[in-house]
Amino acid sequence: MSDINIRITDREGLTHDIVAPTDMSMNLMEIIRSYELAEEGTIGVCGGMAMCASCQVYVIKDPGLEPMGDEEDAMLGEAFHVEPNSRLGCQLHIADAMEGLEVAIAPYP
Repeated sequence: MSDINIRITDREGLTHDIVAPTDMSMNLMEIIRSYELAEEGTIGVCGGMAMCASCQVYVIKDPGLEPMGDEEDAMLGEAFHVEPNSRLGCQLHIADAMEGLEVAIAPYP
């Protein structure tokens, strides 16, 4: 079993140091939901299909994320509150290379 450390700032500005497993095929949106860091019904509304941007995060520290794919880029092109460092949590699959990742959850529309 392999775990990584992630720092997540919630929508109220509180910072949480999270331990996330890399061996369970989870993504960042699922980690945020499992730790209940966003109000239910305000994150992962589309179920992680990159179709709603409710799981948008701002990457504060990027230790080596995979590049953004076309679907993620297209969804962020239509989303609210988008910043240059925006990513969709559902498209960030937990991996060893994410050790030390720091993100802030974007406001919910």
